Amino acid sequence: MALGEHESTKVKGFKFVLIEECPVKSDEPTDDEIKAYDKWVKADEIARCYIFASMENVLQHQHHSMTTAYDMLESLKEMFEERNHAAKQTDMKEALLSTKMVEGTSVREYVLKMMSLLNELEILGVVIDKESQVEMVL
Repeated sequence: MALGEHESTKVKGFKFVLIEECPVKSDEPTDDEIKAYDKWVKADEIARCYIFASMENVLQHQHHSMTTAYDMLESLKEMFEERNHAAKQTDMKEALLSTKMVEGTSVREYVLKMMSLLNELEILGVVIDKESQVEMVL
C-alpha cells in the first residue's frame, strides 16, 4: 500500500526514533525531559504501527512482541540480508556451473570470467578447494 504525499511527510517526522535512543527521565524529571520522552514514545508507537501495518501476517506474528521500531527494523534487516546472501550464493554457484567457453571467445576471457565467479563465491563464504576450482575452469 503506497503512502500519499501527506502520509509520507508525516512518517518522516517519526524517523528520528530509528536513530535516536529513547530519552531517559531522571528521578525528578524536568518538563523538557518529560516532553522529550513522551514525544519519543509516541513517535515510536506510530512508527511501529506503520511498520507493522506494512508487514505480511507471518512477519507480524514474528515481530508483535518487539518493543521499538528500531528493534523491528533491525530484525527485518537481519532476516532479509541472510536470505539475500543465501540467494546470491545459489545464483553464483549456478552461474559458475553453467558457464561454458563459447566458441570464438578467447581462453583468457573465459578464465577471467571463471576466476571472477570463484572470487565472488569466496567472498560470499563458499569454500571450494583449489583442485575443484581448476576442474571447474577446465
